[in-house]
Amino acid sequence: MRDFSNLTGKGVGVAVVDTGIFPHIDFGNRIIAFCDMVHGRMQPYDDNGHGTHIAGILGGSGAASQGRCRGMAPECNFIGIKVLDRQGSGNKEQVLEAFQWLIRNQKKYKIQVVNISVGTIYRSDGDHRVLIQGVDQVWDAGMAVVAAAGNRGPGPGTVTAPGSSRKVITVGASDMLGARYGSSGSGPTLECVRKPDIVAPGMRVLSCAPQRKGRLYVRKSGTSMSTPVVSGAIARLLEYDPSLSNVEIKMLLKESAVDAGYPQNRQGWGAFDMQRFFQAYQRRYGIRQ
Repeated sequence: MRDFSNLTGKGVGVAVVDTGIFPHIDFGNRIIAFCDMVHGRMQPYDDNGHGTHIAGILGGSGAASQGRCRGMAPECNFIGIKVLDRQGSGNKEQVLEAFQWLIRNQKKYKIQVVNISVGTIYRSDGDHRVLIQGVDQVWDAGMAVVAAAGNRGPGPGTVTAPGSSRKVITVGASDMLGARYGSSGSGPTLECVRKPDIVAPGMRVLSCAPQRKGRLYVRKSGTSMSTPVVSGAIARLLEYDPSLSNVEIKMLLKESAVDAGYPQNRQGWGAFDMQRFFQAYQRRYGIRQ
């Protein structure tokens, strides 16, 4: 594990549990820690590209695009945790190890938000429950955990773990709910919990790439891309009011969601709306010092 916390930026700490993170120009000096559960390397890298794309949506500055590809929270600090290899494959042991690392290092890196744009459907109830228990511990430690619903929909019971946790904020894709692109994961979960919680855009999102063959940005689609939209918005709100709890944030998302006209096990509370999210905060709390 490599510690870069002396290079801290202004924003809150956001952990990206994924394929790694490439030190893209849009991230500046805001990668304050990197932990590689796959190969044990010290320096930030991403041999797949998925994690870098997620980080760009979440908090890219847009420096390489003159601000056109700016993320949701461009002042956040990144804590990159690599749990997936070059092919995007991993195992539950590495993910569980990452969860424990987050809990141990929460205070050190001021981690308030955890983005998990990865998931799986386990055939074994035991494996499923172990993963849920692990992510629930991260939530119980006070971090706002935001996880993808997965792209195995539209059939019922297709929300992937750990997004199937009752506690975490589970995000589906608002533009992948219809008849043509209806692959966003749907509830209920194995525990009969209605999921996802909220939906956000996820189709053909332009974001950061690991600069292979000169490409600084690339388009990707899926609930993976919807998740950092919500994670980044939460980070922005926490920059304004770091005292908010993960439960309070979840309630604000519920209050501000816009009904998209689908059943709750498809759309959750509805579509995410940034303006309404902040307005809901102002109504509920006013200006907090």
